[in-house]
Amino acid sequence: MKSAVETLNPTRVRLTVEVPFEELKDSLDAAYKKINQQVTVKGFRKGKIPARVIDQRFGRGAVLEEAVNDALPKFYTEAVNEAELSPLGQPDVDITELKDGETLNFTAEVDIRPALEIPDYSGIEVEVDAVEVTDEDVEKSVEQLRERFASTSPVERAAEDGDVVTIDLEAKVDGEVLEDGIANGVSYTIGSGELLDGIDDAVKGLSAGEEATFTSELKGGSAAGKEAEVTVKVTQVAARELPELDDEFAQLASEFDTLEELKADSRKRLANMKQFDQATQAQERVLEKLLELVEVPVPEKLLEDEINTRKHNLEHHQLGQMGLTLDKYLEIQGKTAEEFETETREAAVKGIKTQFVLDELVKKENLNVNQEELTEHLMRRAASSGMSPDQFAQAVVEGGQVPLLVGEVARGKALAVVVEAATVKDTNGEVVDLDDEEEETEAAEASETSETSEENAEG
Repeated sequence: MKSAVETLNPTRVRLTVEVPFEELKDSLDAAYKKINQQVTVKGFRKGKIPARVIDQRFGRGAVLEEAVNDALPKFYTEAVNEAELSPLGQPDVDITELKDGETLNFTAEVDIRPALEIPDYSGIEVEVDAVEVTDEDVEKSVEQLRERFASTSPVERAAEDGDVVTIDLEAKVDGEVLEDGIANGVSYTIGSGELLDGIDDAVKGLSAGEEATFTSELKGGSAAGKEAEVTVKVTQVAARELPELDDEFAQLASEFDTLEELKADSRKRLANMKQFDQATQAQERVLEKLLELVEVPVPEKLLEDEINTRKHNLEHHQLGQMGLTLDKYLEIQGKTAEEFETETREAAVKGIKTQFVLDELVKKENLNVNQEELTEHLMRRAASSGMSPDQFAQAVVEGGQVPLLVGEVARGKALAVVVEAATVKDTNGEVVDLDDEEEETEAAEASETSETSEENAEG
């Protein structure tokens, strides 16, 4: 077999392959054997039909077609390996010449990973938010905890903001009560925004036994997205009572004996959260700077596949679970279809570039992934997917996704190397010393932004 490579552009090549006919012998034998098992010829036992009879009865062309279909993947792979290419996706194959007994010639056009030059990244500098926890932050945190321990008691007065009302609902569309448009005994906190638009104004001022009617767009059910006339009847009004902020509350709501201890713990937790956010911010901004340093051509076919995958996941998984259409989602977001298309394309380009650059860094820095790192990453992914680690691991193995997870961890380690080499300062001008272990964890999670890109690339 002889092969040659022609570069069509930085991300696409054409392979020209010439195969001497004798190298098709194994595939021809396999083709005769396969046809033997599929056909019957009077006078011959099944599977014992001579090759000349198959040629006469079914045509030599059918045998050659079967043999070539069997042989092409093998010869294509040999040509790819010989040229040391990294193909993305499936090739477009064209048989240019097939002479029985002489030769098989074909071309294969395929997208490839572009060759990248990673420049010195040690000079990257980024600014992140300073970790500052104010007294106001602590008070807000404690107040949220206090809200969770609020109690309610019925009152004989009209409903006000913050009250908890028990209500009955009836929704009509075009004058007809919907089959799923009746709900009784619903508990609702006025001002929470958890039910229908307009319900707060409708129930405020109503006492138990009174009702009101308002118009609202239904968020779910059989008439989701339609305007409905909704009748709401208040059956009970209850006032929320917050516990006193004292040591007794601290003992009720936490493991601490005093309110001061509770506040000190809240301050510590808030600082940890802000440090977590700071590390994530540093990683994201270093990645942005790194991508600016590297010229990364993006294969158009891979990009289109990535865009389509992102749209499909949004429409059929994320929005589907919320009972929203894409049009309704865009309306809520205040975006036009053109803006959505632009944002999706930009995100897809960034995802692909991120994968290419970090994969190149993995090679450049000779980074490897050990079993412990893979297991830790699998545990995090399992937690975010809502599956148990065992279930997630089984799904990964059965789906052949282990290399994808290894790639995610490796890219995370590559990004951690860059973050460690960069200069990170906060908004106060202070140099931020990011903990290596936390940095790698954050980088590993962030590298998942290119997970879909890898799945498309490997496909």
